[in-house]
Amino acid sequence: MNAYLPTLTPLAPVRRIRYIIFLKDVLILACTTFGGPQVHLAMMLDRLVTKRRYLTEDELMELNALCQILPGPTSTQTITALGFKIGGPNLAYLTLLVWSLPAALVMTAAGIGIYYFQKNNIPLTFTRFIQPMAVGFLIVAGYRIARKVIRNQMDLVLGVVSALAAYAFPSPFVTPIAIVAGGLVTALTYQKHQVMEKAPIRIQWANFFLWLGVFLVAAAIGAATRWLPIRLFENFYRNGSLVFGGGQVLTPMLYNEFVEFKHYLSREEFLSGLALVQTVPGPVFSFASYIGALSMRHDGLSGQLIGSLAATVGIFLPGTFLIFFVYRFWNQLKRYRPVRASLEGINAASTGLTAAAALTLFEPMSSTWHSVLIVIATILLLEFSKLPPYLLILGGLLIGFIF
Repeated sequence: MNAYLPTLTPLAPVRRIRYIIFLKDVLILACTTFGGPQVHLAMMLDRLVTKRRYLTEDELMELNALCQILPGPTSTQTITALGFKIGGPNLAYLTLLVWSLPAALVMTAAGIGIYYFQKNNIPLTFTRFIQPMAVGFLIVAGYRIARKVIRNQMDLVLGVVSALAAYAFPSPFVTPIAIVAGGLVTALTYQKHQVMEKAPIRIQWANFFLWLGVFLVAAAIGAATRWLPIRLFENFYRNGSLVFGGGQVLTPMLYNEFVEFKHYLSREEFLSGLALVQTVPGPVFSFASYIGALSMRHDGLSGQLIGSLAATVGIFLPGTFLIFFVYRFWNQLKRYRPVRASLEGINAASTGLTAAAALTLFEPMSSTWHSVLIVIATILLLEFSKLPPYLLILGGLLIGFIF
């Protein structure tokens, strides 16, 4: 044993330096990646694979594919799982913090700023152009998702039924029901999937019980105390545990719960935040920080900061627990046909939920011709030009200030 000591001793500082360099790369990505999971993945490939060689391209793509089929923020789970792969749980949690903090701070400031305007009777008319632009963003996102996941008549039916149900019953309970039902329906069609050789599944349950335990404890404390920060944490933790498909699918869930059901935000406030999050680099799930801040606006600045913290931790934490849990046995689990088949229905139902949210948000502005034109122009620019989304939103804000 003593013969090995000279070679083992110097490894710790080398490892720490490597971890610091990795976290620096994560911070650079957090401050420069605009445009959602697809753009995030491209920039991760460039910096983490090509430049730094933390892993191979195939390893990153497989890791990203796994995160796409888990509930939670895809880009966040991917980069957090990479931190887990390189340095274990401690580095993974630091990675999550470094990746999510810049966007969360900006969106918290946006929520505080909008309330400041309202409190001082400063009109929010400068946001009137970016609100219909946000609907355009949502429509394009739903269309792009649909092109990838709607592959047959069954997928189309599930998408339409989910959209009609979410539109007719704007309740936060419709979303998980639609997602679970979609997965169960297509799981029954597993025979069409290729048979793969199975291996014994060895499951380490610690992170699953941690995920479930946090949820149950938060729900119990929230119900007993009715303290808004705990309830906000539980609300966002639940949404973060159920959302498949990224920030675009999260939008209808948050709109149904916090605008239609609980009235914590007005429709205009929600749309303004939805547009502003397009101008912020990093994870789209930082939208939760904005909603959390506005949900506790009547408790002063400290209340807004607490609300933002509760919402931010709540939305990001479940996806982290779940990726830690599934990552260890995914190679065995994906060999089961019903598991692979259920993903089709989950994705189709998620597409329907996005369509319902777009319709619900567009309906009140459909009678205003200039709002309709802005929605159409946004869709066309996103589909047929190379202008990045944040430039479109900043342009809309600038026009709002001028006129």
